[in-house]
Amino acid sequence: MTAEYELFALRYAGRPAMRHEHFIGGDPHDGPMPMDYFVWVAKNADRAVVIDIGFTAESGGKRGRVLDRDPIDSLSLLGVDPADVKDVVLTHMHYDHVGNFHKFPLARFHLQEPEMHYAVGRHMKHKQLAKSFEPDDVCGMVRLNFDGRVVYHNGPADILPGISIVPTGGHSVGLQFVKVNTKRGVVVLASDVTHFYENFETYRPFTTAFHVGDMLDAFDTLRAHASDPSLIVPGHDPLVMQRYPAPLPELQGIVVRLDVPPKG
Repeated sequence: MTAEYELFALRYAGRPAMRHEHFIGGDPHDGPMPMDYFVWVAKNADRAVVIDIGFTAESGGKRGRVLDRDPIDSLSLLGVDPADVKDVVLTHMHYDHVGNFHKFPLARFHLQEPEMHYAVGRHMKHKQLAKSFEPDDVCGMVRLNFDGRVVYHNGPADILPGISIVPTGGHSVGLQFVKVNTKRGVVVLASDVTHFYENFETYRPFTTAFHVGDMLDAFDTLRAHASDPSLIVPGHDPLVMQRYPAPLPELQGIVVRLDVPPKG
């Protein structure tokens, strides 16, 4: 019998934005479309696994992003101590997904190997691609690799019982999504495979892309790995906070449970 997890999305930041910023080719009905930033936690009696680790105040500040709360300090709201976390899954190495690696003193970091090649390779000479990466984060992950703390994957893999990864590329060369077994079924944490529900529902790719064709194909891959579309959770959509319940009243607007069906 495979392991089952409670699964949470913790919102640590947001920013105002417009619709044209989220779709290649813009949007004919432009208007406000804010973006949320999340880290995710899968936990049971045996372990807590953190999926993506957010940006720092410094790296976010360079880009006009402001923390509402420190994403790693806020893990305590879920009873998780980063000093005890043994496994962190990084869906990719953009600044808002890898910025707090230094706060996990014991963890192994699971990453698709092509993502590291991309982050240190020739494409970083292009500002349009490099702007999504923070050099200090990339160098930090290189150092962790020298310490034997980066677990490289080349393709789909089972990370732990009940948790697996599937690479897609598109938004970033080594982008991957995460599948987590929960009491409501296998939840597909899309991360930036689809930033918003609307990206994959309408097959309109997000504006930050390494390979648009791979990004479009990835929408199909998400669907193929979800027994129902309601099990797909996008990476930056404020609707996540509206569709899912908070685990406790005092965490309303901060944390929601993804291991239960959407409200309504």
